Amino acid sequence: MILAILQRLAQMVFVLFGISVLVFLIFFATPGSDPAARIAGRNAAQETVQAIRADFGFDKPLPVQYVIMMKKLFVTQDLTSFVNRGLKVVPQVMNAAPITLSLVFGAAVLWVIGSIIVGVLAALTRDTVIDKGLMVLALIGVSMPVFWFGEIMNLVSQSRFHDTWLFSWVPGLGYKPFFDGPFLWFKTLVIPWFTLAALYIGIYGRVLRANLVEAYQEDYIRTARAKGLAPSRVMLRHALRMSMIPFVTMFGLDFGVLVGGAALLTEVVFGLNGVGRLTYQAMLNLDLPMILATVMYASFFVVVTNAIVDILYVVIDPRVRGR
Repeated sequence: MILAILQRLAQMVFVLFGISVLVFLIFFATPGSDPAARIAGRNAAQETVQAIRADFGFDKPLPVQYVIMMKKLFVTQDLTSFVNRGLKVVPQVMNAAPITLSLVFGAAVLWVIGSIIVGVLAALTRDTVIDKGLMVLALIGVSMPVFWFGEIMNLVSQSRFHDTWLFSWVPGLGYKPFFDGPFLWFKTLVIPWFTLAALYIGIYGRVLRANLVEAYQEDYIRTARAKGLAPSRVMLRHALRMSMIPFVTMFGLDFGVLVGGAALLTEVVFGLNGVGRLTYQAMLNLDLPMILATVMYASFFVVVTNAIVDILYVVIDPRVRGR
């Protein structure tokens, strides 16, 4: 077990190294992507471009440039923006990360609990009105774009019904740090959580329901029922446990991507200056150091969540332990 974990950690380091090299080459080594010319601006004199190239070390060989960039990003953490000179990249990412993590963690709790309830209840009431109603609601949740649903939630909670008892507790748009007041932090994020989770409750609920229906056709479920086990025990200890394997796989991928910045639309709609919004602004300005930092941040969480998923496989599926 320890050896497997060490091997997985080594793979993580190798993958992150490969991603950093790939991103660096895309932005610094492809033809026509001269960062010195971009920093100097349009119609800049050639002398100015050459001075910037020497000042930033762009006149050095690519391997040396890569080492310098990684040292500034991970060791000294003094990598500065190419657009806003003097603005350090790492503190900007570290300030945005808690906002995105708060948003995605809360939404993940809602969508995991909600989708398990929807999937289990729909499977237990298969082909009934309850099953069909839940699947229709799930399909509606999948079909609603996040930006549209978020604007509707803002219209209801911030404008039309804000002065009523139902939504008078909702604070203005923006993020309130947890340590400034946990209850205010919760009130600020509860509607963004629900908005982001609605889509995934629909997707995961439908997937889990299909997996449970398929699991009930398997021989080990028939054996468990023939032994006289209680229906709840058959569902929780056998059918649900084995049906959670694709569920966990999906969760690992989606969670890592969202934490890495894919929750951009939710952040924009609710005025949350998280990593997604930071990456979007960096892409608009082609701020290469900021893009590099946010991509490495996103890659780290994707790789880590996938490693955790591999470990969870061992816990969920006993057959994996014998391999």
